[in-house]
Amino acid sequence: MSDKAVDDRAALHRLLDDVVLAHVAVVVGGHPVAFPTAVARDGDTVLVHGSTGSSWLRALAGGARASLTVTSMDAVVVARSAFESSFHYRSAVVFGRFATLDGAAKRRGLDILVDRIVPGRSTELRGPTKRELAATILLAMPIHEWSLKVSERWPDDPPEDVAGPAWAGIVPLRNGYGSPVDAPDLRPGVAVPASVVALTGPGDA
Repeated sequence: MSDKAVDDRAALHRLLDDVVLAHVAVVVGGHPVAFPTAVARDGDTVLVHGSTGSSWLRALAGGARASLTVTSMDAVVVARSAFESSFHYRSAVVFGRFATLDGAAKRRGLDILVDRIVPGRSTELRGPTKRELAATILLAMPIHEWSLKVSERWPDDPPEDVAGPAWAGIVPLRNGYGSPVDAPDLRPGVAVPASVVALTGPGDA
């Protein structure tokens, strides 16, 4: 795997900006746990959030060492043998400790997370209530210690397979958004907002 290691902070930032779902791993009560969560990069920091009632979030807020992993699957590598078949992927792990954000920093960070999921959505929503803020914890980890691996090779078939009849190449993977579906309790006449139209395209609104 060492040939896939990449020491490029800009490439790390691009991956963190491309992927909205991360997995955070931490030891809670003597047991390792890993959980999926939305992630957003804020400069040289990664942000995650959740319920104040969560034991793993409380462990992170208490200073437990943790890792945050993001992965993007970019293509299928179709080789001439199962042995050489693979994927194009980018995968990063950020190591460290999270700190709790409060006050104005918390409100700003929550807006960043909302806009990471649906860009521009925070300006279309009412502000969070005191109860909602009290029930939500926002954590930030500085991007100091990290590892990035990138696999983007072509099939590496031996000459005898290259000379054979099997096809080889790559099949790019694409992520996209479908048409928005109204909530069952949506009031008549409420239009799809600009933030969602920007995600899906005007033809799907």
